[in-house]
Amino acid sequence: MRILIADDEAIIRLDLQELLQELGHEVVSSVGNGLEAIEQARLLQPDLLILDIKMPVMDGLSAAQALMSEDIAPVILLTAYSDKHLISKAGKAGVYAYLVKPFSETDIETALSIAVARHRDICNLKGLTRELQQNLTERKLLEKAKGMLMDLNGISEEAAFAYIRKQSQVTGKSMTAVARSIVGE
Repeated sequence: MRILIADDEAIIRLDLQELLQELGHEVVSSVGNGLEAIEQARLLQPDLLILDIKMPVMDGLSAAQALMSEDIAPVILLTAYSDKHLISKAGKAGVYAYLVKPFSETDIETALSIAVARHRDICNLKGLTRELQQNLTERKLLEKAKGMLMDLNGISEEAAFAYIRKQSQVTGKSMTAVARSIVGE
């Protein structure tokens, strides 16, 4: 994976970079504050972001919220603090994992695996949601076209549906396209 690291402690960034490279990942950028993380993430489009919570200029939590709203990549928060308030805020921000310093290779591997799996699941759900919304929109359009045909021609719902289906077959257009032409869209 292509990973961006943001931590205000240079030694942590270097340790994390070495560890990630040993695990076979590419660190595309290593920065010291949240604002730089946002700028670099927008520019480089990494596969994953690891952000420290406490940083100057802009903290990691604020950067994570901004990046999650743009859906650039999954975010793992890294911190020396494990208090419940921060964990709650991280969850509300939509981060994919939360690592507490000091971390081990196993901790990193686990967090990466969980973040990638969770991100994949969320992307699949977003795709399914878009598909369902599209189906609903098409269904509403078809219902509107049937209603117009029923009102204008005094025919039953079954006859209106049969007309739309027949027009679809004759013209080679989808039923949605036929319904769109009937309602004037």
